[in-house]
Amino acid sequence: EASEMILADDNFATIVYAVKQGRVVWDNLRKVLLVNTPINNSQGLSVLFGLLVKLPQTPISAIQILYSNFICAVTLGFVCAIEPAEDGIMELPPRRVGKRLIGRFLFLRIVLGTVLLTGCVVGSASIIEYGGRYDDWSVEERERMMRGVAFNVLDFGAISVMLSARFAYNSSIHPRVFQGNPAAVFSIVIVAVLQVFLSYVPGLNSFVFSMRGMDGFGWGLTFASMVIVFIVMEIEKAIRRHLKAQGADTDDRETPFFTDGKAPEVDMKMPKGASKLNLQELNH
Repeated sequence: EASEMILADDNFATIVYAVKQGRVVWDNLRKVLLVNTPINNSQGLSVLFGLLVKLPQTPISAIQILYSNFICAVTLGFVCAIEPAEDGIMELPPRRVGKRLIGRFLFLRIVLGTVLLTGCVVGSASIIEYGGRYDDWSVEERERMMRGVAFNVLDFGAISVMLSARFAYNSSIHPRVFQGNPAAVFSIVIVAVLQVFLSYVPGLNSFVFSMRGMDGFGWGLTFASMVIVFIVMEIEKAIRRHLKAQGADTDDRETPFFTDGKAPEVDMKMPKGASKLNLQELNH
């Protein structure tokens, strides 16, 4: 009688390493969701709220949405999938059996990132359109400037989300945010260079992406949005660490989220062939 699982190595060091890698995979899956979900959400919500505030055109065009969706997923999202283990990951208690991938605090972070990105995109577009700085420009040129600023605010803001998401427990306001994963730095450089390239190449910016190169004020709005997104997400993380130090359940170890409050039944019976290992079955 063959068992369904064979323990080929009973070295405790190997077991600890396997547990650590399992925690890394779990954390990285959640980090990918934290990066990609707010970016995708804000792309559609920016169009919706742009119409609600009566902008003459949507803040970002369809081709800009498609581009941002692609470039952010294959660069910023991919980076979080290959993050190394965070400091202190093995000091955390085990996950609750049946814990869902998206718990209440990860859901809160996703909502927060979505609100921040959407607010910055629509807010920057509104400043360009209604701020009075470009009233002497033609309607077409002002709309292109609006989309250029909104487009860059979205993708540079996504960089801020990625930098904060790199560490689920520890602060990203630290030099380590640019260490440990070279792909993180490379992805930032790739996104930034491509944004500048698309913004200033004649024809490509106006004909394909319906925008124009930004001036200093536009870049000021872009970098201000980056700072706002990063700082607010780090403040939320600091509050969560404080609550955890006070004994609050910030890891969803107690009751499930989006359920009826009952943890799912888990089959604790031994697999086939386990009787030959002289192990005792756990009774419910």
